[in-house]
Amino acid sequence: MPEIAAQREDTRTLVLDAALNLFTDRGYFATSVHDISRTAGVSIGSIYHHFGDKEGLARALYATLTARMLQLIDEIERQADSSHDRARELVTRLFALTETQPQAMAFILYARHREFLPDEPPVCSSRPFARMREMVSRGMARGEIRQMDAMVASTCLFGGPIRMITARLDGILPHPLPTYLDEVWACAWRAVATS
Repeated sequence: MPEIAAQREDTRTLVLDAALNLFTDRGYFATSVHDISRTAGVSIGSIYHHFGDKEGLARALYATLTARMLQLIDEIERQADSSHDRARELVTRLFALTETQPQAMAFILYARHREFLPDEPPVCSSRPFARMREMVSRGMARGEIRQMDAMVASTCLFGGPIRMITARLDGILPHPLPTYLDEVWACAWRAVATS
């Protein structure tokens, strides 16, 4: 029985990876289930068995990637105590993820999810982004971040780093994101720091 469960998980992983690559490269609407089947090396029936349809597959991919982001935030919150350290570590990890998993970051930031997943919130309202705002709100409550509107503070703190991520994904930045970390972080933190 454990062997069957492992095979199912392998199939799901193959299909999710293929869908991520194709949705990122071609877009959701220009990718067919047949394309995903060929790329993943699995039968079309297997895709329908695991995901129901292409929208179900996109929903599973979105859920998988947002769950990974939430795990990342949970891990950072367990390891770092101050708002400064938590936010900096989050930016550090997002920069590293962009370098190692650019298609995942592109899907999260660029895919027009509402067009093919109309029941999902816009990406900036998704749970990982809400958790980032919560991180900022807790920093304000603890006196580590200046009092201001939480959305403004979150945008000041994370907006610049996210723009750097999109610039890297777009091929505008010639060097890996970690080489810009100190300078980007100094600007971001200065915008919200209490002193």
